Amino acid sequence: MATTRQIGIATRATTGIAVPIWRAKLLQNYFYFSMSLLIAATVVYGFSHTVNENLIHPTPPRPFILYLHAVVFTGWLFFFILQSALVRTYNVRVHRQVGWFGAGLGAAIPIVGVATAVVMTRFNLAHNRFSDSDAFLIVPLWDVTAFIVPFALAIYWRKKPEFHRRLMLIATCALTAAAFGRFPHFLLPEHMFYAGVDILIFLGVVRDLIVNRRIHPVYLYAFPAFILGQIFVVYTYTHHSLWWMTTAHDILR
Repeated sequence: MATTRQIGIATRATTGIAVPIWRAKLLQNYFYFSMSLLIAATVVYGFSHTVNENLIHPTPPRPFILYLHAVVFTGWLFFFILQSALVRTYNVRVHRQVGWFGAGLGAAIPIVGVATAVVMTRFNLAHNRFSDSDAFLIVPLWDVTAFIVPFALAIYWRKKPEFHRRLMLIATCALTAAAFGRFPHFLLPEHMFYAGVDILIFLGVVRDLIVNRRIHPVYLYAFPAFILGQIFVVYTYTHHSLWWMTTAHDILR
């Protein structure tokens, strides 16, 4: 491990930047747990702008599945924090045992997510809440896809920690798009909500560059795929692409 001495502090050279070893160690040991808390804070802040009108005091009353969706997705956040904390405290055996509960919970997310997207789109159209709800349907469907692919790979590579932890982080980041979409526009302009998701994933890339001095293959493949998919989805939604509008109406029927 290449190190230098600067002002009496041990440092590591990382892509031309000298990083104190204590800071690299801090990232190595606390990054995933810190990210779980950051993701939870992001979700709480984003949904705090709409939770009262959509869940607590909605007019008209919302379909039951929206509340089920909130419970399942919130449960996943708590699960992700718990699993990160168990690894941080070296309770790997418990982490693996609890992991099977998480596998079941994660498998429920696409089922509940797709059902909620379809039901709420029908609800919004019936009550004239959003004029382009049918076009927007592609967004939650993509978000579910962006979760289930890395989640399934994380289960498949559960015995390869370096793959597993990154894939679980990416899968959880994918679920934050709805929260970023509720951020005030002075923080995230309209239709730029995926930028928030990408920033969270990019923090993982930065962590790898500082700690490992290279980007892990999971990010090299998943990050570009995420960005290309997001561009495609936003373009399709904002331009009301004919092929998608036909498909969306077929789904809603």
